[in-house]
Amino acid sequence: MTKKQSDKQQQTFIFNVEIMVEDGHHAHALEKLIQGLNRSEWSDYRITSGIQLGSLIDQQLAEASGAAPVPIPAQASESAKATDDISAEQDGFGPIRTYMKSNTLIRLIVNRGLGIKLNIPCRIINMDERENLITVYHVDEKQVYTFRMNEIEDFIAG
Repeated sequence: MTKKQSDKQQQTFIFNVEIMVEDGHHAHALEKLIQGLNRSEWSDYRITSGIQLGSLIDQQLAEASGAAPVPIPAQASESAKATDDISAEQDGFGPIRTYMKSNTLIRLIVNRGLGIKLNIPCRIINMDERENLITVYHVDEKQVYTFRMNEIEDFIAG
């Protein structure tokens, strides 16, 4: 069989897979996953989501005897939503959240100090507002980087 004949017979298959990676931090676990995927011989891959499992939540769910809905008064839920919308706009992270949710390609300008500036084409993977960290995927280097929010000078949607 010639190479041309074998190429004609090759087909493409897509599988949806869930992979659990254990590590001390989300960014490190994601980096392990991406490195493993990059070492593979697969044509392409897409990471669509990632969650951190909480053992206490899992334990409570397993011990729960029955589920009962918790009523939320309409007036309270509307005022909470309005408060959330105002705080989301005022905290300055709104555009970053939007780019992260839409998986938009952006250019990040990062000042690492000592005159070191980075200009990174990337996609935002995660933002930890409590720790002031942002995790990005560098699309050219196919690497995951985590920066402190105060290192970011600017970002431009591309």
